[in-house]
Amino acid sequence: MRILLIEDELQLAETLRGALERERFIVDHADRIAVAREASLMASFDLVLLDRTLPDGDGLSLVQALRADHPGVAIIVLSARGEISDRIAGLDKGADDYLIKPFSLDEMLARVRAVRRRPADLAGETIRAGSLVYDLANDEASVEGVRLDLPRRELRVLAALLKPRGRTVLREMLEQAVYGFDDEVQSNALDSHISRLRRKLAEVGAGIEIHAIRGVGYLLRDVS
Repeated sequence: MRILLIEDELQLAETLRGALERERFIVDHADRIAVAREASLMASFDLVLLDRTLPDGDGLSLVQALRADHPGVAIIVLSARGEISDRIAGLDKGADDYLIKPFSLDEMLARVRAVRRRPADLAGETIRAGSLVYDLANDEASVEGVRLDLPRRELRVLAALLKPRGRTVLREMLEQAVYGFDDEVQSNALDSHISRLRRKLAEVGAGIEIHAIRGVGYLLRDVS
């Protein structure tokens, strides 16, 4: 899952980012509305953690645009403004949850897990290909009921290839799915992830193969 963290307190942002990345999420950080708006147009996000008090305005002003850019995105407001009227305003604007600062990291992570389990999001969250089953809600892949022990970025590559089943995924789209904006990415990093993923899929008999489409991207196919 890819998360957009919109928070101008840099120390808090780094703490939250570290906690989320330890849970194997990809996290992009924006410290103001304008930067968040640009990020929203550049990449696809599953969840937004949204501070209200930002240098260039109230974070709630972003909610409508975020929903338009990413239908179905989950939004959790993070704010020191904890009056009942503030919480009502956040939820009425379209946020899924409202977390009052200061809060514990464990509570934040629990709320992230909770919005991922929303009933509206459960349909279509499992993808099957060959003998492999991918649980998008939990970012877990398994073959014949045995969970595959894959690094976070290889899981993201696999999910990005599975979603548009039978169609070529552009290299640029794969890189957007796998890397955050602040990641330093070597030119052959994606190829290395795919090479290791190919080997692992073959070892476990997943029944699928990753094919390179020269100069374009990659395509996932069933083993013929």
